[in-house]
Amino acid sequence: MKFHRPSLAALVASALFMIAPSAQAQQLNLLCNATIDWCELMKNKFEAETGIKTSMVRRSSGESYAQVRAESANPKTDVWWAGTGDPHLQAAAEGLTEVYKSPSLSKLQPWAQKVADASGNRTVGIYLGALGYSYNDKMLAAKKLAAPKCWADLADPKFKDEVQMPDPNSSGTAYTMVATLVQLMGEDKAFAFMKAMHKNVNQYTKSGVAPSQAVGRGETLIGISFMHDLIVPKLSGFPVTLVTPCEGTGYEIGSMSIIKGARNMAEAKKFYEFALRPDIQSLAPSVKAYQIPSNKDATVSAESIKPSEVKLIDYDQAKYGSSEVRKRLLKRWTDEVSGAPR
Repeated sequence: MKFHRPSLAALVASALFMIAPSAQAQQLNLLCNATIDWCELMKNKFEAETGIKTSMVRRSSGESYAQVRAESANPKTDVWWAGTGDPHLQAAAEGLTEVYKSPSLSKLQPWAQKVADASGNRTVGIYLGALGYSYNDKMLAAKKLAAPKCWADLADPKFKDEVQMPDPNSSGTAYTMVATLVQLMGEDKAFAFMKAMHKNVNQYTKSGVAPSQAVGRGETLIGISFMHDLIVPKLSGFPVTLVTPCEGTGYEIGSMSIIKGARNMAEAKKFYEFALRPDIQSLAPSVKAYQIPSNKDATVSAESIKPSEVKLIDYDQAKYGSSEVRKRLLKRWTDEVSGAPR
């Protein structure tokens, strides 16, 4: 009997067929705007539960919006999770995010559903956090200064070089402050106030959480941030007092969006539903994240703010999250405030 030797090409093809996976490995590319510990918790929990390999990048809200916009022709991100709602709404208005109406929408708080409605279901609310500031008790006593209680106090010359806040061009936290002051005071008065306060600002940070940490470490007397970030140093034992400004304050609705043209759409929708579940949202305090969760059945931490005890303004999420208004206010802040003499 005569045997025929297979060709080298046939042997290679056979070997490749035997080792080739039966299906393409599932993966997810996640853009995260929360604290790094919370971002890693979400990534690791989702991977462990689903087996979907997740690549996560942590950025500020403003940086994330810029990335999503820059990559719109060839998206490298599937899901954009957390961060202030304003850039999510701006991305939605520009058609940078995917329309997706979650089956869980009815289980969310009204303010979370309102964001979805305003965006045409291109984004959804995942948590709420109020804006404020904190001061270092020891530094205040050493400088023999009266404690600030209002937004207006932050422009007082006695606090020259004592205030730290984020840069609204990179931080959603700071843009929320700009929009809050405009709604409280009127636009021209708000910008006059911010120009006066500029003389007291020692640094504009890239990240919204940085000022709260700097106050705890005694690197600045006063830091502007969200209350859920400001409370972390206090709970860690640092001499910090939190202030909800007497005039009233704005708030963020942290949001989540699926990127238009996402390469891993099925995995993106799985993460979306995962992130809206009450048990997942209830994990946030374990990594010192004290925002109010959007799912009505999620556990609210005792350390979270109680909206009934804070003077919240009627923050217009749709208007101040619009592309036109946001771009105009940021340009005006850059032109009139950040470059003003100190």
